[in-house]
Amino acid sequence: MPLVCLTDFQAYAQEHLSKSTWDFIEGGADECFTRDDNIAAFKKIRLRPRYLRDVREVDTRTTIQGEEITVPICIAPTGFHCLVWPDGEMSTARAAQAAGICYITSTYASCTLEDIVATAPRGLKWFQLYVQSDRQLNKQVVQKAESLGFKALVITVDTPKIGNRRCDFRNKLDLQMNLLLKDLRSPKERNSMPYFQMCPIDSSFCWNDLSWLQSITRLPIILKGILTKEDAELAVKHNVHGIIVSNHGGRQLDDVPASIDALTEVVAAVKGKMEVYLDGGIRTGNDVLKALALGAKCVFLGRPILWGLAYKGEHGVEEVLNLIKNEFHTSMTLTGCRSVAEIHQDLVQFSRL
Repeated sequence: MPLVCLTDFQAYAQEHLSKSTWDFIEGGADECFTRDDNIAAFKKIRLRPRYLRDVREVDTRTTIQGEEITVPICIAPTGFHCLVWPDGEMSTARAAQAAGICYITSTYASCTLEDIVATAPRGLKWFQLYVQSDRQLNKQVVQKAESLGFKALVITVDTPKIGNRRCDFRNKLDLQMNLLLKDLRSPKERNSMPYFQMCPIDSSFCWNDLSWLQSITRLPIILKGILTKEDAELAVKHNVHGIIVSNHGGRQLDDVPASIDALTEVVAAVKGKMEVYLDGGIRTGNDVLKALALGAKCVFLGRPILWGLAYKGEHGVEEVLNLIKNEFHTSMTLTGCRSVAEIHQDLVQFSRL
């Protein structure tokens, strides 16, 4: 039976992955309210199609940080891809390159940055950083990413402490003992244990520390995890280049707003001074259209990419991307949008139900 929607890939992955791996991918924080609300919130938004327009040619291309992508649907940073497919992030990177979109590589990638770049040298890649307590280590990893050709630095801001992920606790999941994260090892430890076991995420990192990061790299800095106008205004004040509106897939703090519900507030706060993106809950082409109509420049997929990877590796990710790209093309056509620039807020309304 063919897989015809993203939830078909989800069902396949659940059937074929181990319980602990599946729970790690799908798990949310606490009661998983925010994880589930990320998806449900899109269903509260209705489309307002416009007809009798010439839609013989529909162009899905756009740009992010000045780089052209074929469609405003890219790959969010998720770690440990080797849990799902042997080639891990190398397969993901090749699929992104083939699709002509951006892939944000996680700090917790299970392949080296060198291998990821070598396997997809022409692909647009950003690097996501969990800021570590050891500043020298941060500098080393950031400058390596820049030297390898990554085009932006994505700082995840919503993880001063790991969220309360009950499934992982029940499964006694210990990724630190099972995977060797080659890019997070100190020079003295390169032949032994993963360095991040000894160097946890820096819970003291704050707004004033952004200037230090800006001093060690020429890469544009994107903040991932912003949900409020107050933090969006601070991002503008501190001269960052973009925001990813995100609640970490509902994996960090439960009971925060769905990403799509926080988007409008953040977009209004930045007043066009930087690009705003979104991740969390995207499952259909209609979802992509709704996010763009509410001000997102691009959306990023997290879990669906892992479902595709579990299905057929690189080719499974390509299938996921092609499927949602085709759905988005249909959504644009059926609402009368001939280009991404024609997607405006008057295309959507919030349901009263």
